[in-house]
Amino acid sequence: MSFRTTPSVDYVEDVSPGSGALPPRAWYASSDAKSLSLNGSWRFRLSATADAEDDSFAAEGYDAGGWAEVTVPGHWVLQGDGAFGAPIYTNHLYPFPVDPPHVPTENPTGDHLRVFDLPSDWPADGGVVLRFDGVESCARVWLNGTDIGEFKGSRLPHEFAVGHLLKPAGNVLAVRVHQWSAGSYLEDQDQWWLPGIFRDVTLLHRPAGSVLDFFVHASYDHTTGEGTLRVESDVDGRVLVPALDIDVATGEPVTVGVLPWTAETPKLYDGELVTQGERVPLRIGFRTVALDDGLIKVNGEPVLFKGVNRHEWHPEKGRALDLETMREDVLLMKRHNINAVRTSHYPPHPAFLDLCDELGLWVIDECDLETHGFVEQDWRDNPVDDDRWTPALLDRAARMVERDKNHPSVVFWSLGNEAGTGRGLTAMAEWIHGRDSSRLVHYEGDWNCRDTDVYSRMYAFHDEVEKIGRRLDGGTGKRRELPFIQCEYAHAMGNGPGGLADYQQLFEKYDRLQGGFIWEWIDHGVKHPELGYAYGGDFGEELHDGNFVCDGLLFPDRRPSPGLVEYKKVVEPVRFEGDSTNSTVGTVRVTNRHDFADLSALAFEWSYQVDGETIEAGALNVPPLGPGESADVKLPEPSAQALGDESGWTVRALLAADTAWAAKGHVVAWGQFPVAARPLPSVPPTVRPVSGEGLITLGPATFDARTGAVNTIAGVLVEGLKLDVWRATTDNDDGAEWQTDTRYGALWRNLGLHRMHHRLETVEVGEDALTVRTRVAPAAREVGLSTVYRWTSDGDRLRLTVSVGPEGDWKLPLPRLGIRFQLAEADRVKWFGGGPGEAYPDTKRASMLDRWESSVDELQTPYVRPQENGARADVRWVELGGLRIEGDPEFWFTARRWTTEQLDAATHLTDLTPGETVWVNLDHGQHGIGSQSCGPGPLPQYHLRAESAEFSFVFSANEQSNSLIN
Repeated sequence: MSFRTTPSVDYVEDVSPGSGALPPRAWYASSDAKSLSLNGSWRFRLSATADAEDDSFAAEGYDAGGWAEVTVPGHWVLQGDGAFGAPIYTNHLYPFPVDPPHVPTENPTGDHLRVFDLPSDWPADGGVVLRFDGVESCARVWLNGTDIGEFKGSRLPHEFAVGHLLKPAGNVLAVRVHQWSAGSYLEDQDQWWLPGIFRDVTLLHRPAGSVLDFFVHASYDHTTGEGTLRVESDVDGRVLVPALDIDVATGEPVTVGVLPWTAETPKLYDGELVTQGERVPLRIGFRTVALDDGLIKVNGEPVLFKGVNRHEWHPEKGRALDLETMREDVLLMKRHNINAVRTSHYPPHPAFLDLCDELGLWVIDECDLETHGFVEQDWRDNPVDDDRWTPALLDRAARMVERDKNHPSVVFWSLGNEAGTGRGLTAMAEWIHGRDSSRLVHYEGDWNCRDTDVYSRMYAFHDEVEKIGRRLDGGTGKRRELPFIQCEYAHAMGNGPGGLADYQQLFEKYDRLQGGFIWEWIDHGVKHPELGYAYGGDFGEELHDGNFVCDGLLFPDRRPSPGLVEYKKVVEPVRFEGDSTNSTVGTVRVTNRHDFADLSALAFEWSYQVDGETIEAGALNVPPLGPGESADVKLPEPSAQALGDESGWTVRALLAADTAWAAKGHVVAWGQFPVAARPLPSVPPTVRPVSGEGLITLGPATFDARTGAVNTIAGVLVEGLKLDVWRATTDNDDGAEWQTDTRYGALWRNLGLHRMHHRLETVEVGEDALTVRTRVAPAAREVGLSTVYRWTSDGDRLRLTVSVGPEGDWKLPLPRLGIRFQLAEADRVKWFGGGPGEAYPDTKRASMLDRWESSVDELQTPYVRPQENGARADVRWVELGGLRIEGDPEFWFTARRWTTEQLDAATHLTDLTPGETVWVNLDHGQHGIGSQSCGPGPLPQYHLRAESAEFSFVFSANEQSNSLIN
């Protein structure tokens, strides 16, 4: 066979979906047909352009011994220690000139070569299919020297008939992969651009008479409790479901009594599709999805989505996920009370949907389509409104629907994401509605709901969401009659998102609001030897969007962030409310917030705390309430000896037995209710300050006589104590570039809050107090804070009262308000207050009042881009570095081994070098967090206004500081 010396690469810029591939069909694993995985080590050659090399490498006998090797599935830019190029991150900008369908001449092209033998027991009869589950972005394929086709659609399956080309041994599979193609214009999906064969490559034997394609229709009638099963098959056969005594011919419907499938009760029936040549296992879930009375209903009941958006990601392998990683994702979602996932912005690996079927998640399955970069030219030349591209759009829709149509977890087909509007999207919607009427169609960009079955929005602010809930939002008549979801909200970038509880309150208040999907599941940090985790710009990209790619509820290593812990609490499926009319909270109201499940799978327990210590505990008898039902459950009377200073109840709902997604005892929900408030610390000013040579002594403390600055407290060196209003700005403080009026990070810096000057006015030694008056203000501005430090003591304890009064016209809230000081050393920290993790005014639903302990290092939250973090809320007292500090009122505390300024300047965690000194912040107030990195900022009730304030701290020796329990 002869080969071109300069191969034609016209297909790279062809707007068609490709040629040679078989029609799309359902994804399944055969019970008895042979398969051969071609994953593993492949020979690899990288070229700078699409036509740099001829295609002689595809010929039998070609010597690729000098080539490098890469692992398939994989992305070549994440292999080879940088020898094969680098990742590129953009949010929506195309990293090449927008000139559809053309792409740059500089087009990294990877030639992949795999030589394989057929197993000795490989059948000689029947056909064989070569399957690619995902290749970015365009591939041409040869088998044993024969060109079998090319394809686009990176996150979609493509199959080729190859049985006539195979031989027992020495088969040569050659795949040429181009990073850029016409298909790239359809795949601008706010993620890393990562070329390669990143999903499985498999050889599938197809026996004579085997299944070609099939469609499982399994509906449920909630009024009768019956399910109707009908399996369409391209090849005649029989459908067997032993547990239901079903044995019927394909195409024939059968109705029987069944248990329905829901995300809360994912009942699957094992069955088989049996044809003359093959047995195919079926996992059947009976459920009916409908738009009824203006609501999304499953099995007759409205559904409230408590969801997340999920890009596929692994910090070392990119989008090449293995089954265990996918399972870990689903288990983490279930354990954090998440019930839905939107597969942003492409169909996931098909095994992920198997897990959603098995473990129970509602799925919005999204097409591999986004053309967001065309917004830069006001959507001119947008492919979704250009008839030349419609065949490619329909091909992508069909490959998604046909592959995933047998998954009961999939309740919505989504046309794609941020692709504007146009005739191509309408064609997709019409085809999908015609092919599968058993599911609804979603697309956020269609605000008039011409093509969709739901009104969907991104990042609508709380006030607009309430208007939508009250049906005061206007829009077309069709839209006003449709349910509403936020397909993206609460941008989980860095510290945050804030305001989750406020959104959830709206979702639960108005029937029309059927929940939403947090953006997003995981930070897309790339593991890096020097930077820890890299993000946009760390690979020298010409264009990039920085750490906007790190906006997940999981850190890159899949550790839950505080945002995920907060979300778990906010959406927990059991609600506890205390009876505030009874001084001992004699009853607790328990409400089942599930849509389908009763509470029989849960056990309940109570505990009674005094001053943060559990005095009594026991089981709580809660009836197996049905969905939406409530009951008032009596709590036991606390014993006489249990009554103390501050007391309260904690009630928990736990799994009563092991489940497929968590072990017995896993905490599903909890609530806390105060009984007796804590008495505020009292320090009678019985000791007067005494002036000495350069020092002032007051009780257990010494002060500099000239400045009034405290030097030691109870023998502990305390340095630099002063008012502090600055925090290392969060991603949400810095905000999105289009929200200029409320990007407080920049506004704070412009005002100079990061460089405040402290002017000493007076040091007053009184009869019972040492008073230091100062003015704290930024250079070049007339605003300031009049600050008074008043120190008193009873001989053993030292009380500091700080009074702050704003001067000038303050137009901005403060980042924080409190005091900051240094301790020479501190390691273990013990406190009574909120924990165990960080909390801020609008992110503290998951902060549980208890006694907690940690090291200073463990207090830090490792956001990929360093920023304000680690504050513990509602603290009564904290012990660290030899001191015990009580608050009046409760306070936030933060302790770290670097300064706020060092934290503020860092771009990666590796920029922070811990020292022995510990910087401590005790805050009277913190500004809220919000999610303004893409959504709304903090709601007004969480703003820290520059107003007059007074707060106190009581310092004393902590005699047990060196003997804390680990």
